Amino acid sequence: MESLIFAIKAVLPIVIMVAIGYILKKIKFMDAEFAKKANKLVFRIFLPSMLFLNVYNIEDIGDIELGYVIYVLVALALIFCIALPCVMLITKKNGCRGALLQAVFRSNYALIGIPLSGSLFGDEGIAVATILSAFTIPLLNILAVISLTVFSGDGEKPSFKKIMLGIIKNPLIISVLLGVLVLCVRALFAKNGITFRLSSIEPPFKVLNYLSSMATPLALLVLGAQFEFSAVASLKKEIIFGTLARTVFVPLIGIGIAYLLFRNTFDGAHFATFVAVFATPVAVSSVPMAQEMKGDAILAGQLVVWTTLVSGFTVFLVSFLLKASGIF
Repeated sequence: MESLIFAIKAVLPIVIMVAIGYILKKIKFMDAEFAKKANKLVFRIFLPSMLFLNVYNIEDIGDIELGYVIYVLVALALIFCIALPCVMLITKKNGCRGALLQAVFRSNYALIGIPLSGSLFGDEGIAVATILSAFTIPLLNILAVISLTVFSGDGEKPSFKKIMLGIIKNPLIISVLLGVLVLCVRALFAKNGITFRLSSIEPPFKVLNYLSSMATPLALLVLGAQFEFSAVASLKKEIIFGTLARTVFVPLIGIGIAYLLFRNTFDGAHFATFVAVFATPVAVSSVPMAQEMKGDAILAGQLVVWTTLVSGFTVFLVSFLLKASGIF
């Protein structure tokens, strides 16, 4: 019951914020042009600030256990490879393919996943999940760039150069790599007895926190402003596939394989992190990224909403089964 209550508490604020955005659109407070510009701000300024701080707040990068990190990275790559031919069979529209493929492997790790790990396994769960974010966030964004470039809605043929440029110029990847660089510098300072930290420069660090705190609420409001119930009928097949893949098949693959093959290797904190990576809904950041890279932002938004609604029950079920099996 605790897992169900947590899952509902985790997804309900997201649903309410999206609903507020939808209402603001209906009463003419937000229009399509504003939503488009706001999405650019989220993707280029606010989300990079949030991801940088997520990495910066890792206590000690030296505490990394490579086993569970490698497992998650390999599992995500496997899920990407399985999903690739599936989305090509589901839809023939390139823009839809990119958004759909992104939705299958890309979870709402930062917003729901890390707090969920804490709910399932306390401070140790949060620590393990936070360290993992330094590795998963770059990989998820690299795979998203590949998805949206290969299946671009602009009609251009994909090329290796275009994919590499998309990865190099991606603000989310850049922000995480900067965060890792700062962590390495901090470790070097600590080794040499230097107490200076980036957070010591209080005014700009506070500004960075302000920018970070705006990412999620604005992204959700814009998602609501762009949401169209009328789009459900025309995208029904894609929405059903994407929702089932994200909330049912991905948890079965990612968590199921870990339980069957490695339950004596990984502990409860690791499995809490696996729930965070594989069972949470589609990342809100997938919408502004789809818009920026000329993918189907409407489908991306639909998948965020529907996977968020369904995931409350799947997170509860997965958590309940892991508790019943003695993992937690």
